[in-house]
Amino acid sequence: MIPSVNDPGDRTIGLLAYLYGPGKREEHVDPHLVASFDGMAPDPGRDPNATLKDLQQLLDQPVQALPKHARPAQHVWHTSVRTAPGDRVLSDEEWAEVARRIVAATGIDPGDGQPGCRWAAVRHADDHIHIVATLGCEDGSSPDDFRSGTRAQAEARLIEKEFGLHRVAPGDGTAAQRPTSAERHKAERQGRERTAREELRETVRRAVAGAQGEEEFFDQLAAAGLLVKKRIAPSGDLLGYKVALPDDRNAEGEPVYYPGARLAPDLSLPRIRERWSADPPHRDDIAAEAPRPAGPGTPAAARRRTATAAWQAVLVIEQGDDAVAAAHIAAAGEVLDALAKTSAAHTRRELREAAWAFERASRSHVRAVRGHDRALRQAARDLVHGGPALGRGEDGATTAMAIDMLFFLITAAAHWHARKNHAQQAEAAHRAAEHLRTAYRAAAKHPLAALHQRGRHLARPLLQRHSAVVRRAIPHLAEQVLAESGWHALAATLADAEAAGHDPAALLTDAAGRRELDTAEQVSDVLVWRLRRAADLPADATGMSPVRRASSGTARTASREQTTARRPNR
Repeated sequence: MIPSVNDPGDRTIGLLAYLYGPGKREEHVDPHLVASFDGMAPDPGRDPNATLKDLQQLLDQPVQALPKHARPAQHVWHTSVRTAPGDRVLSDEEWAEVARRIVAATGIDPGDGQPGCRWAAVRHADDHIHIVATLGCEDGSSPDDFRSGTRAQAEARLIEKEFGLHRVAPGDGTAAQRPTSAERHKAERQGRERTAREELRETVRRAVAGAQGEEEFFDQLAAAGLLVKKRIAPSGDLLGYKVALPDDRNAEGEPVYYPGARLAPDLSLPRIRERWSADPPHRDDIAAEAPRPAGPGTPAAARRRTATAAWQAVLVIEQGDDAVAAAHIAAAGEVLDALAKTSAAHTRRELREAAWAFERASRSHVRAVRGHDRALRQAARDLVHGGPALGRGEDGATTAMAIDMLFFLITAAAHWHARKNHAQQAEAAHRAAEHLRTAYRAAAKHPLAALHQRGRHLARPLLQRHSAVVRRAIPHLAEQVLAESGWHALAATLADAEAAGHDPAALLTDAAGRRELDTAEQVSDVLVWRLRRAADLPADATGMSPVRRASSGTARTASREQTTARRPNR
């Protein structure tokens, strides 16, 4: 059950007209009262003699009785209370009890002889009600409605348990602010998939991903087509910013601006600056000294680097200090934003949904210590500057490799949040992982099919030898792997690794032993990408034989590669 307390308004009659009206798309059915402050309020939905004006005047009477200077400017309190998808349909009597409990818990009408406000609960759909109240108590005092949204959520958790409804994960105050009902209705009128607030939050997150400093960040916002206003101190220092969509206007035709902090807690300028403050000077020069794949400016190379960074980050989240783990989880959100921004059409929607879902998992009360997450943030930067990837060839295959590694990273984040009792974050990470799983299937389909065909055409003695390698290297997984449809793709990868001078058994043991495989749909698929990344094999091996690859000039010497394969943080 989800209560959503909106910002106060100033027109009771306007809100009632909407609640009792047909809705923007004729979605309101049989609007009627289910409860009110005294149980006797006129119901314009069921009583032909009652009018909206009658109900409005009754609700507003305590506020109107106050001297004009004492009347609150925004006196209309409004919340919707909605059951979760799949919940049973509540009766009017049950919704009436829900309404009475919500207004009592929030301080609107606490009961027990205490002064309360006048309120009414309107139902115009099976799955939710709206509660309207006016913020003036019968004795002329103001209600104690401080943190009414948090109090409503706490009461909703109790109602769910008692009514046998879906138990919504409790929040911890780190979630982004929900769109108001007015914002949602406006988006519906304009035919937007998301509200302006949500579109701006996604766009700003993408602008942050991979940005090195303020100048680049604001350039990215401008390039995305946003209107930007900066808040400058008299000293000339930049204090903050706010953004607007060019076509999102108020009644006066002016752009509707949102400060970064009102989009999400981690999008305020001070919080964004924290990411940059931990970066060393001349970061690109330092990063350039590290070993990188050939063609560092290409989308494929950026995806390889992402896969490596994700692989290393899993161990940090599983075994590292909480503050360091939190930094890696936050940086994983940047990587997902960057990957979605640069993905090919056939994976773009699922990757975008994965990034959107994981946004909730990227924040918690565990404050991230920045700096340790540098590899992931550099990977996000590489993705952005590598540019859009094609959906085929090495671009497509390395996309599958990166998504596969990120799936395990996001799953590790879900487990970390679950251990910390961060229920909403754990749920969000699991949703993100499912979107990544779907994106992976689309990205991996063609490269794995090509590897499968190459594996099927391996000479029988070679296939048997690699079967023996699997049984020797991973005896606890061997029979499962050999029975999977992905076995032939793994066999082709083992042949490629051997031809490139590696010890296939050592690579396989290392790949299977360092991270969990329980969440993999096919263990063989996961091992393919882990081996191809660790051995620096081309991700897209279409049409290439192991012998041809060995002579292509990209292979390293056997001793050097075997040493690399055994490095502890690979």
